Amino acid sequence: MSKTIMTVDDSASVRQMVNFTLSGAGYGVIEAEHGKDALAKLKAATVNMIITDLNMPEMDGIELVRAVRNDPALKFMPIVLLTTESQDTKKQEGKQAGATGWIVKPFKPEQLLGVVKKIIGS
Repeated sequence: MSKTIMTVDDSASVRQMVNFTLSGAGYGVIEAEHGKDALAKLKAATVNMIITDLNMPEMDGIELVRAVRNDPALKFMPIVLLTTESQDTKKQEGKQAGATGWIVKPFKPEQLLGVVKKIIGS
């Protein structure tokens, strides 16, 4: 049974690119447009990892990380922030919220797969 990853981004093209990369490697993928959409979909699906954008409408990536960490059923879920932000202050904010890792856009598909395999395996 393949592992399922949720990709959260307000950009449909980024979601499609992440979905294409992960699906091609055999992972199941669930897409969400923002943090609130992700939280709603997490209640109805089993997910092994979340890859989320930082800056989104409705609920941003940091707020999503905090909400997931406060949910007893989800608090150990690996969460990687995928963002254009490369400032140390933002990275520190992500770490303090409980993010597992950080990937700066633009990224190469093999870089994304390397991080995913390192965190949840194949």
